[in-house]
Amino acid sequence: MANMNNRLEHINELAKENPKAIIARAELRYRNIINNIAERVLDDTGREIIMLAGPSSSGKTTTAKKIAETFTSLGMKTYVISLDDFYLDREQIPGYAEGCPDFETVNALDLPCLSATLKSLMEGKTTKIPKFDFLTGKRSDDYTLLTLDKNDAVIVEGLHALNPVVTSDLRNLKMLKIYISVSSRIYDNRGRIILNKRNIRFTRRMIRDYNFRGSSVENTYNLWKSVCDGEDKYLFPYEDMADVRINSIHLCEPCLFRDTALKLLEEAQLPEEFRHDAKKLAESLKLFESIPDSLVPGDSLLREFIGPKI
Repeated sequence: MANMNNRLEHINELAKENPKAIIARAELRYRNIINNIAERVLDDTGREIIMLAGPSSSGKTTTAKKIAETFTSLGMKTYVISLDDFYLDREQIPGYAEGCPDFETVNALDLPCLSATLKSLMEGKTTKIPKFDFLTGKRSDDYTLLTLDKNDAVIVEGLHALNPVVTSDLRNLKMLKIYISVSSRIYDNRGRIILNKRNIRFTRRMIRDYNFRGSSVENTYNLWKSVCDGEDKYLFPYEDMADVRINSIHLCEPCLFRDTALKLLEEAQLPEEFRHDAKKLAESLKLFESIPDSLVPGDSLLREFIGPKI
């Protein structure tokens, strides 16, 4: 990305000299991206749907929240809807009856319900927003009532938000499509890749799964292949359909994640199939200077993975 020095040596130099400054730079860059999106949308009038798609651990949840907060603060009330709440009941998921459910496919969503919900919102009608209960694997009896005023917006975030299966039925509605991901690798001065995009997202997810889902490193590895396969099939073919792209990398994050990630990787009891990847990732993370995560602002995107500021 232009004006981004994503070299290991540069990152370590900043981390040693002024860790607060490298964090502040990353936060400012991300905040400017959100503000630029706000300027683009607020130049227009009328209800708007913002479709926000991205792969696992790209920062969709925080970004949707920050866009909504920014728009609302500027007078355009904005609400967030998750595509996860439109899942079919578990036994209706494609492949479930055969014992191999495909939770990643767009056809795991109740597409008619999603389309009807968004059209109703854009017509200004009071609309029921469903809630999915992941413990029972069914849609909850609970729901949220939502009504959009004439200049309000709704953000729809999820893996499939750019999929034509989802958006084609909404093509006559006012819509902005956003794609978010980690879109930069980290190199050394000889041009060797130290961390690739998926390495960075995996590290985010591993830490988040441990912190918030009581999930082991082994479980994250077990799920990762199917997650990546789902992204390859159902997300990446449509990323070029986005009107706006967000690179969610924070160059300080390998330094912030370093100690926690190394501890998790080194203490994990992994089967043979994952040990090589885990060892390689650990060797890469050891190359970074450590920064305490206490320096990360409480509203940072990185808090989605490391947890709230204490």
